[in-house]
Amino acid sequence: QLQASGGGLVQPGGSLRLSCAASGRTFSSSAMGWFRQAPGKAREFVSGISGRGNFAHYANSVKGRFTISRDNARNTVYPQMNSLNAEDTGIYYCASGRRPTSNVDRDFDSWGQGTLVTVSS
Repeated sequence: QLQASGGGLVQPGGSLRLSCAASGRTFSSSAMGWFRQAPGKAREFVSGISGRGNFAHYANSVKGRFTISRDNARNTVYPQMNSLNAEDTGIYYCASGRRPTSNVDRDFDSWGQGTLVTVSS
């Protein structure tokens, strides 16, 4: 079970750090991903990280601004989001899966409920 948190309202140019807490004993062997869905748009991949945290990848739209990390001792994954802009607005979902290099939602089989991020002045 995944629980995402940390969303909220932030001004353009600001930063936000989301969290996704996982229950269960398989967290350290699971790839974790973040996806987002903007109003009226399809869900899209944001970033992903391997089970041991030694591999991370990002959508081109967030590369250089977002950093994903994980703490396997706390069963938690964190995307640090900097230089936010209006296009980053949406519901952010965390998900777990088996393929650390995947950026498609069908490869992730467990999903959190989502947390809303709104970037606005």
